[in-house]
Amino acid sequence: MPTRAQQLQQLASSTFDVLVIGGGITGAGIARDAASRGLAVALIDKDDFASGTSSRSSRLIHGGVRYLEHGYFHLVFEASAERRRLLALAPQLVRPLPFVWPVYRGQRLALWKLSAGLTLYDLLAMFRNVERHRRLRPAQVLDKEPRLNPRQLLGGVRYFDAATNDARLTLANVLDATRLGAVAANHVAFVGIDQSRTDLRIARVEDTLSGQRLEVRARVLVNATGPWSDTVRQFEDTVGRPRTKGSKGAHIAISRDRVGNHDAVTLLHPKDGRVMFALPAGPNAIIGTTDTFTDASPDNVRANERDIAYLLDAANAFFPDALLHREDVVAAWAGIRPLLPSEGTSVQASREHAIERSNGMVTITGGKLTTYRVMATDVVNVVQLALGMRPSRAGIRHRPLVDREEPPPPDAEVVPGLPYQRSEIRYAVEREMACTLGDMLIRRTRVAFETRDNGRSAARGIIGDVSSLLGWDAVRQAKELERYDAEAARIFTIDP
Repeated sequence: MPTRAQQLQQLASSTFDVLVIGGGITGAGIARDAASRGLAVALIDKDDFASGTSSRSSRLIHGGVRYLEHGYFHLVFEASAERRRLLALAPQLVRPLPFVWPVYRGQRLALWKLSAGLTLYDLLAMFRNVERHRRLRPAQVLDKEPRLNPRQLLGGVRYFDAATNDARLTLANVLDATRLGAVAANHVAFVGIDQSRTDLRIARVEDTLSGQRLEVRARVLVNATGPWSDTVRQFEDTVGRPRTKGSKGAHIAISRDRVGNHDAVTLLHPKDGRVMFALPAGPNAIIGTTDTFTDASPDNVRANERDIAYLLDAANAFFPDALLHREDVVAAWAGIRPLLPSEGTSVQASREHAIERSNGMVTITGGKLTTYRVMATDVVNVVQLALGMRPSRAGIRHRPLVDREEPPPPDAEVVPGLPYQRSEIRYAVEREMACTLGDMLIRRTRVAFETRDNGRSAARGIIGDVSSLLGWDAVRQAKELERYDAEAARIFTIDP
């Protein structure tokens, strides 16, 4: 793996076919797809890879059963096909996950209607999901999930989707892009553009860790910054009307033994009937997500007390023995989905994507985690047309995607009781481009999501190990701990 200094030197000294701005799942997928077609590719992100929405999702690769209600059949078909491909090509990162959907008297979805919808779900997956859905009697529901509320339970269904680690899925795409020849650098911000030439785009970027300014030359720019895409478009003077509409999705983590779910449970919130989940996540259960339009800055979006109360209300309604209170929340966080502008509620808004080409910039908005490969293919087709080329077939269509090529050997735990080893932290620095404590504890591992202090104690525990690798002296160590505390506060602090 090239060093960070070597990556920055390549950014400054090379001329690229395409510079991808934004290292979330969309940008990472685009960089990998473009590199597989033989294009000269650069990828940058102003923070870390997956540091925005792509590390704060529900961690699901799913066909989108709830989209059936709003008639998005094409999206369900497309997402189901991508789920099948990712299960086959990335088994380290994407695994089958069984869901139980209980049905109660008085809910807006009758059992027959839900079963009919899941028959259509199986059909749109061409009956090639892990298993077909199965209708359950009340006793069978409780056999699968004995902690569910038995009162007014009419039955339910069992079906399959898939789970992933969203941040590591993003990173795997970045690393595979570099194996295919791309140059990738995190903590490099796009800060301007020289538009004096028509044949070449000269992007001004800044290494946010050192303050160094660089110029990156590319024939085409791709704006894959999700909820920041309208901001990046301002540099091209082509803003016009907003192209994205942000929807905030908040989650909470509760100790798994308090909630007691065995697998994933699909729920209809007792107040408004919207679909949400209780998901297994290591030692915790994740309860989420909310879905509300927001004008909040994607840099500072957080869960608030109203979000937490909403999610706890649902958890207590369906798992009444849990008796959850505010102090039972291990962690709470939120991300912004970059949806296409539409009428109606955020729940009704389309999860499809749109691509716009203007001058030398290609912008993609909308979309969802599950269909990131489709989005990447569509964008790179447009890029090749902008380069005067006929779109070619991506070389990654059947290329496996791995998490780690060589897993680090087990050794001392980062946090007692959690499955993260100090060797993983060293591996992240040496082979996964981790530059900050936040990279290590929030995204390369999920320590911050699984500890009540959001990894602050762990940061102090590993600082000595990583300082020897990164050349941090005592003054730099203190600054890096301050940086971590600020990042943890920005992501996990609860707003009133």
